[in-house]
This record gives sequence, structure tokens and C-alpha cells, in this order.
Amino acid sequence: MSKEFTRHEIREKALQSLFPLDFNSDLTKQDAITHALELDQVEMVSEDGEEFVPVYLDVLVGGVCEKKAELDQTIHSHLGKNWTIQRIAKMDLIILRMAIFEMNYVSDVPNTVALNEALELTKKYSDDRSRKFVNGVLSNVMKELE
Repeated sequence: MSKEFTRHEIREKALQSLFPLDFNSDLTKQDAITHALELDQVEMVSEDGEEFVPVYLDVLVGGVCEKKAELDQTIHSHLGKNWTIQRIAKMDLIILRMAIFEMNYVSDVPNTVALNEALELTKKYSDDRSRKFVNGVLSNVMKELE
């Protein structure tokens, strides 16, 4: 249990935790986090089977779950007239929720960092059109917050 996660790795684990939570209402936050950590971090499980859950991972996953309706309302208010939340790819929607949560509720993460991290996740887990879409929505959210 010597490995320390970077904030970027934690965001990736948060995304991997939040994605199944969006589909499976029976899944608990802890089960989703545990599964995400076990995907490629078997060394993070101690001999007694307890996982090391980084605090920031718990904050991100718990915060996005708790504020989901509010985050979706913010996203909805920045969509074009022909767009609805249901039209957004699930991966992109979760990335948007995480970034907006960080912008609104995590004081030690500058908005530009939240935006850039969201774009990095979109590059890895989505496509170029999605990256442009996520960038547009988050840029507008940032302007509103400033």
C-alpha cells in the first residue's frame, strides 16, 4: 500500500466508479469505488482485504452522487436549444459532472485545472467531437462562475 495516487489518477478512478453507478441503482458508492480500484490496482488491497481509498476519490464520487441533480441542472442550462441531458453520451456527462463539481465545491482546484483534467479524460475515454462539446459546456460554466 505504498502507492500514492495523483489527482489525475484519482479523477480517472472516480470516472470508473461513477459510470456504473449511473446505470445500476443497486450498486453502492463503496462497491463502485472498490471495483474501480481493483481494476488495475490489486496492490492497493492489503492482506486483510481492505482497500486503501484515497480521500479525494471518496470526496469526488460522493459529491457527484450527492449533487447530481444540481450538476445536471447546470449542464442543462448550458446546452443548446436542441440538446437534452439524455442526448449526452454517459461518459461525457459523468466527466462534465465531475468537472462542474470541482469548479463549484473544491476550493483548492482552480477552474482551469478542472477544465483541463476533464479534457484529458475526454481524450482518453471519448472522441474529438465529445472533447469539443465538453470544452464548450465547461468554458461557459467557467465564464458564469467568474
